[in-house]
Amino acid sequence: MPAAHRRDTPPPRTGSSEIEVLRGFLGYLRDSIAAKVEGTPEPQVRTYRTPSGTNLLGLLHHLTAVERTTFLGEEVTDWQATFDASPADSVAEVLARYRETVARADAVLDGCTDPGAPVPRPRRGGPAPSIRWALTHMIEETGRHAGHADILRELIDGTTGR
Repeated sequence: MPAAHRRDTPPPRTGSSEIEVLRGFLGYLRDSIAAKVEGTPEPQVRTYRTPSGTNLLGLLHHLTAVERTTFLGEEVTDWQATFDASPADSVAEVLARYRETVARADAVLDGCTDPGAPVPRPRRGGPAPSIRWALTHMIEETGRHAGHADILRELIDGTTGR
């Protein structure tokens, strides 16, 4: 199957502050993974492509949970369950939830100017991490899963690029 190529988006040009750089790269990765899921046909978007059960829609569902936990203080009791979207959820619904969660997380971050300050979220059994740690963690988590998504999408329909 010939590869379908998307225009590859270069890394972002950001402001020079630490928070601007971190937020710029996180936004870039968020857009990258959403683009990988968008337009992926059913049922391939949920088909397990690895022995561990990794699937494209599940990665986005998982990242929604990580964003909610990291920036909004929501609690997850079963992380493994976050890797599977409900069969009743359409791709559009999972994408919309991810984008809505990202918008809520960004609204929290909009008021943050000190990277060493804690994330202003409800407490869950301990102090919130610093803004610096939370942004770095989300860059790592989203980047890792965006790489998985690159491979899964290429296996599904040959699509490459961001």
